[in-house]
Amino acid sequence: MEQIPLFPLEARLTRINAARNIWRFYEMSIQHDLFGGAVLVRRWGRIGTAGRLRLDLHANEGAAANALGRLLRLKIKRGYRWACAAS
Repeated sequence: MEQIPLFPLEARLTRINAARNIWRFYEMSIQHDLFGGAVLVRRWGRIGTAGRLRLDLHANEGAAANALGRLLRLKIKRGYRWACAAS
């Protein structure tokens, strides 16, 4: 079982199963908005495509971090794994 960081501010995950033709990515990051809140930015799709984008508004960074952690645990439970950082 993989260890999840205590308070991640971003995550890059992949789910690859060549036998079933599954090549997916899921990225999340927390960014500040202009009004003092925080935005959880989520991007997902098939590897090699631009994917889809969703912005979730939260009152503060703590609430956004809680949402990110909850989604991270769910994605890992569904077979996603940490992706190597692109350099």
